[in-house]
Amino acid sequence: MEFKINDLSVTEKEVEITFAYDEIKTDVENEVKKQTKKVQLPGFRKGKVPLALLKKMYGDSFEYEASEKIANNKFWEVAKENHFHPLGQPTLTEINFKPGEDLNFKVKYEVIPQLEVKDYTGLKIEIPDYSVKDSDVEAEINYILKANSTNEPAEIVGEDKNFIIDIEFTRVDGNNQPVGGTKPENLQVDLTNEKIQPEIVENAKGKKVGETFNFTFTDERTMKNKKGEDEKVTEKFEYRALIKDIKRIITPPLTEELIKKVTKDRISTEAEFREDIKKDIQKFYDQTSDDLIRNKLIDLIIKNNDFNPPSALVNNVLEDLVKDEEERAKKQGYKSIDKKEAENRLRNAAAYNVKWYLIKNAIEKKEEIKITDEELNELAEKDAVQTGIAVDKLVNYYKSSNYGEKILDNKLFDFLKAKNEITKIEPEKIKQNEVEETK
Repeated sequence: MEFKINDLSVTEKEVEITFAYDEIKTDVENEVKKQTKKVQLPGFRKGKVPLALLKKMYGDSFEYEASEKIANNKFWEVAKENHFHPLGQPTLTEINFKPGEDLNFKVKYEVIPQLEVKDYTGLKIEIPDYSVKDSDVEAEINYILKANSTNEPAEIVGEDKNFIIDIEFTRVDGNNQPVGGTKPENLQVDLTNEKIQPEIVENAKGKKVGETFNFTFTDERTMKNKKGEDEKVTEKFEYRALIKDIKRIITPPLTEELIKKVTKDRISTEAEFREDIKKDIQKFYDQTSDDLIRNKLIDLIIKNNDFNPPSALVNNVLEDLVKDEEERAKKQGYKSIDKKEAENRLRNAAAYNVKWYLIKNAIEKKEEIKITDEELNELAEKDAVQTGIAVDKLVNYYKSSNYGEKILDNKLFDFLKAKNEITKIEPEKIKQNEVEETK
């Protein structure tokens, strides 16, 4: 037996294998016997047709059919003995065989690539410098006060936004008459909601129950024109709203009692409360910045080490992504999803995930980034104090679960953040730079 491996890409190989006829003679004879036993001809019992007669009728077709099955079996024998480790289902791309002669065939298969990673250090990235402003703290306090507010009936919509109105709105024409075929609809509108159309907020001011006001809705969408090109279409619709009920929002003062209620007696003074909110917002900003750093580093490193990932791995990840989407759909009350559409939409994400998984493993190997038993024990000792679980049980959990992989992942990003230049700049400057780059 002889074989030769050709590298088609970093993830795809083709092996050419040759077996001398003496090496496969017995296999061919056994396969031919299996096939001829299935043949039934008039005048003969099934499996009892003389081989000479079959050869006269079918020629060498049994040997040719046997050669393909033998090639597949022999490939796996060679792969196991020589540690090919193929992914997915290999493909027999070529076979050359004549009865009594050598068997030569080619098989294409995918493998986990051995990547020579490069350009993952010395990179320069910019991220927004998010810092907590007084307005951020004030907005959060207003949200808390709103969540603890009450409502009381009101006769008229005042000049401020602190009102909730129930309206019945109808689409009308240029003469303020209902458009034929349309029906009135009911809606409750919180005028403090920033997403509410400003025209509704403004036109409702000074109105009482039973009075009406008008507002417009602009619908902008993209449609195909007669030439099949995308074209933006804008339509304006006029509505008349009848006010059916008005409630005024009563926002409570920020008292010690309310602060204790919100913080479950953890904090009592306004100054401490504001500082606590500030810390929480900054913690959120810090996590957002960290996520941005990770995403930008991953994007750049993949770009610098791009390759076509093994389709077998991509399909495995894609299957998991589609299953996750199906589960989310079920939780949201949907019976099913369009699996084909989901697969097409998520395929690029699956390929991206496989690329990064393989690249990060290569970086960890090259830089010898790993989690030692000492580090696991140190982490377990800290967690044991908080959880009350024995150290040895925690260590076993880290090793047997994905938690250990998360620790390693964090260690890799600590390395990458230290080895690359990360600059924090004003968010507005980031937007300006992005606009200039698109020019």
